[in-house]
Amino acid sequence: MIKIAIFGGSFDPPHKGHQDIAQRAVETLDIDKLIILPAFLNPFKQSTLASAEQRALWCHKLFDTQRFETIANIEVSEYEINKGRPVYTSESLRHFQEQYVVRYLIVGSDNLASITKWHEFDWINSNITWVIAEREIHPMQTEMLRSWIPLKVDIPISSTEIRESGQLDMIDDRIKKEVNELLNNKKGRIL
Repeated sequence: MIKIAIFGGSFDPPHKGHQDIAQRAVETLDIDKLIILPAFLNPFKQSTLASAEQRALWCHKLFDTQRFETIANIEVSEYEINKGRPVYTSESLRHFQEQYVVRYLIVGSDNLASITKWHEFDWINSNITWVIAEREIHPMQTEMLRSWIPLKVDIPISSTEIRESGQLDMIDDRIKKEVNELLNNKKGRIL
């Protein structure tokens, strides 16, 4: 069966850090495919800046067109978006386990502070190896993880920082204009 890693998130907006994580994942992990999984809405959040459809479109623009010199490939899945509701990671993992061997789940180190609060954390933790994208401002607290490996990321940026600052240096040129327009339209209501 095909071995995969899942890289989920809000991607609100997707940025060069996400692209770097994807590239490093396909270059270093023992996988046949990386699945980018934009969330309809993170169960811990109330809203997003961009609509689910817009974030999926951005992910397709950035990740479907990337070419890596590895045997792994990248697929953007709209599984969670098509549900039209917040989807727990455990539900998505079970879905993808029906057709793949899900080896890895990629998360940012900023998720570690609340990861044990994830729905069915113990089940997730016993079924995958965590790949932790390290960010200097978020310590690597991994004592609760059964199996994990670090993924060094050289681009210290977050979607939250982009939404709050309006700085678009870390946004790919293919979506920069659209992100800028959205930020300008929502000015004062940026979450």
